[in-house]
Amino acid sequence: MTGQAHSRRTVLTTGATVAGAALGTAALAACSGGPGGEKSPQTSVPKGTRIASLDDLGVGSSMSVTTPDGRKAIVTRTAKDEVTAFSAVCTHQGCTVVPEDSPVLRCPCHNSTFDPATGAVKGGPADAPLPEIGVAIKGNDIVTA
Repeated sequence: MTGQAHSRRTVLTTGATVAGAALGTAALAACSGGPGGEKSPQTSVPKGTRIASLDDLGVGSSMSVTTPDGRKAIVTRTAKDEVTAFSAVCTHQGCTVVPEDSPVLRCPCHNSTFDPATGAVKGGPADAPLPEIGVAIKGNDIVTA
């Protein structure tokens, strides 16, 4: 032992610093996967994996799906033989975007809106488009591309 006496202030300050560092580390770990702390799966999905049926999606409509690798997505049928898909994770703060009866995808958390055919922002606070997910039509199925 050094025989050095520590003041109550030194002990409390050191304890608060250690606790703050621990909380900061936990917060960084929670955010490391993406907005809202959601981790993006790094698995690769084979091309041609079915994610929906054309029978479930009329022209001009959108639906929520989960991709085979666990990502939340929105699929939109833009024409009889054309579909698009985008991540359903809002680029503002990571809430899950939902399709609406109107021609927009809406984030229920802060009311950002996105174009279901392009993923482009139609109204903020989001300022980045939804990331595209490759899809194609194979027979009567919507599949990964």
